[in-house]
Amino acid sequence: MSSTTGTRGESVTPANPASDTVDQTTDVTALLERGRALSAPVLRAAVDRLAPPMDTVAAYHFGWIDAEGRPSDGDGGKAVRPALALLSAEASGAPAEAGVPGAVAVELVHNFSLLHDDLMDGDEQRRHRDTVWKVHGPAQAILVGDALFALAYDVLLELGTVEAGRAARRLTSATRKLIDGQAQDISYEHRERVTVEECLEMEGNKTGALLACAVSIGAVLGGADDRTADTLETYGYHLGLAFQAVDDLLGIWGDPEATGKQTWSDLRQRKKSLPVVAALAAGGPASERLGELLAADAKSNDFDSFSEEEFAARAALIEEAGGREWTAQEARRQHTVAIEALHGVDMPHQVRAQLTALADFVVVRKR
Repeated sequence: MSSTTGTRGESVTPANPASDTVDQTTDVTALLERGRALSAPVLRAAVDRLAPPMDTVAAYHFGWIDAEGRPSDGDGGKAVRPALALLSAEASGAPAEAGVPGAVAVELVHNFSLLHDDLMDGDEQRRHRDTVWKVHGPAQAILVGDALFALAYDVLLELGTVEAGRAARRLTSATRKLIDGQAQDISYEHRERVTVEECLEMEGNKTGALLACAVSIGAVLGGADDRTADTLETYGYHLGLAFQAVDDLLGIWGDPEATGKQTWSDLRQRKKSLPVVAALAAGGPASERLGELLAADAKSNDFDSFSEEEFAARAALIEEAGGREWTAQEARRQHTVAIEALHGVDMPHQVRAQLTALADFVVVRKR
């Protein structure tokens, strides 16, 4: 395994942990593009049903237009969730197209959460451009987020099938957990200490639950039984924890050119992410000094004026205390648990290889 102790701009994620088990003909880029290509027309059609100006605001958020309303080829995200939804349909023996409504519904819920989270977190950049609340104002960010949430259920329930009802229930459960996770995340910012267990629970809710839903909802729409869907959810949940662990690394050490966010973005927001929590729990001089600085930061009235050097010093202490390496190891551990869960589902070999390849992608990405 490669170390995660490189400088800013280098890879902050572990080496591919499962390359020996993946069919080398598996093209992750093609899987992501397929997910995007099959879901995008349905997603656009759903967004077009929004009343003005919400349709325009949503189109800006998805990267389809720029701030002036001109067509744009903006970064619409990695499309991991749509790819998983289509693969889950195939894992159940159904065609990939059976998972499209699920893929779109999950993307709508995911983007509902992004619109609200950006506002609550004060994030000014997403996908290399200004966030919706910065361009169109907080009210529109809230309204459009709410509208996308409602559209998600329209897309599913208008199918009018028993499977659609089952899929909607799974999406409801995942959304409730996602909201719980965001509430935990916000509350932790105002606490001096958070345990590793609390952080993992929060991240399991905030990220794991929706990825778990994405990789089961297509199977449900394809007619899979609950045991199959639940097993796929286990894979998705642990994949979500691996995904978030990598996000936490990128939130401190990621290259802004790749992530589209500010340098040291999670430190600027005082987030109790996994590297921070693990470093504080480690003990030792670096851990103690970090704790003192973060306690002072919480009381500071001029935190927003901190220099790059001050944020860099905190990042260095997190790394010295072992928070960076611990988080990379946790990403690898969660990846392993996710792959092991796939053994509980009888599926075509190629689908299993593709799910494994997507899991590898999540753990080695740089954005």
